Amino acid sequence: MYPELQYVAVLVGLFVVPTILQRFRLPTAVTSLLLGIGAGAAGWLREDPTLELLSVFGIVALFLFAGLEIDGGDLRRGFWVLLILLALQAGVLAAVAFGARRALDLPFQSALLLALALLTPSCGFILDSLPAFGFSEKARFWVRSKAIASEVLALGALFVTLQSDSLLRVAGGTLVLVALIIVVPLLFRLFARGIAPYAPRTEFAFLLLLAVLCAQVTRRLGVYYLVGAFLVGVAAQGFRSSLPSVSSGKVLHALEAFGSIFIPFYFFHAGMGISLEAFSPRALLTGGAFLLFLLPLRLALVALHQRVALRQSLDQGLKVGAALLPTLVFSLVLAEILRDRFAIPAPLFGGIILYALANTLVPGFLFQVPLPRYDAPELVEAPAAEETAAPPSPP
Repeated sequence: MYPELQYVAVLVGLFVVPTILQRFRLPTAVTSLLLGIGAGAAGWLREDPTLELLSVFGIVALFLFAGLEIDGGDLRRGFWVLLILLALQAGVLAAVAFGARRALDLPFQSALLLALALLTPSCGFILDSLPAFGFSEKARFWVRSKAIASEVLALGALFVTLQSDSLLRVAGGTLVLVALIIVVPLLFRLFARGIAPYAPRTEFAFLLLLAVLCAQVTRRLGVYYLVGAFLVGVAAQGFRSSLPSVSSGKVLHALEAFGSIFIPFYFFHAGMGISLEAFSPRALLTGGAFLLFLLPLRLALVALHQRVALRQSLDQGLKVGAALLPTLVFSLVLAEILRDRFAIPAPLFGGIILYALANTLVPGFLFQVPLPRYDAPELVEAPAAEETAAPPSPP
């Protein structure tokens, strides 16, 4: 088939087929990934630079959205409850990494990255799915806060792990990251005072350009695009009051439209890098073992925390835990890093992918609702300061 016709088929597949299959509770991200696996098996558009560029825009958009979802006020209100949860998660992360190192004979870095791939919830998917689950406002608040806090912990652990080859690399990477944390807010201030008043309607372009640039910087550090785009989103969230045009309806709708176009290409391109040989019988056994041991562990951890810290029933805690199960994005990113940089065995790589696909399907079938379009995230426009309602506080 001519490359032009392959592009047309890809466009139809990404923007029509996932929507049709969504009624069967199949998330659009999963459909896009499966379409990519099929295209890769057929030999379509191999090593195509256009698809690779579109996928970069997609992953940058995903973590820009994740940063924009962070509300410092919410995290401060639930600080001690979230701190206890993060301590528990850090302990489980260390235990899973230790177990993986012993059972699979992996080096320290690979074992810790594997644990992150298996335990880190996909914040964007979870937040987009919340309205469909019929949770109370209090339950939505804690699911949202726990997903965000877990992602922040995972990004920090990812950065440290990938820089831990030597003390010099840790120091250099930390200096660059600190420089980004300092420079990005300064650039927002410069834009707010020196550019925005004289160049209206440039907020979207500025936000996107800065996210792509910072993502490229952190990729050069060896921590992929995630951290840089996430930092820009967090900084933009912090400037919603002093630079309200960043959170205006037009800018947010433009970001949503951008994400709805490019995020499917990330999942499709990720799927193209997964060969059918990865789904061997050993990979099926590996993925099944991950599901058998880790899903109950993750559910029990959240339910126990809800019971002890918030005095909620186990049934309520299990529902919150089920909403936090999907790990698709982190699993894909870290599986790729483990395969390309650490040369993990093919059955282990395939097991991670199968585990991520399975746990991403659980909430939709458990709550009997079709999940929203993960490739079309929705951002909430920041309300006026005097209209902002305080979220539920822990009892």
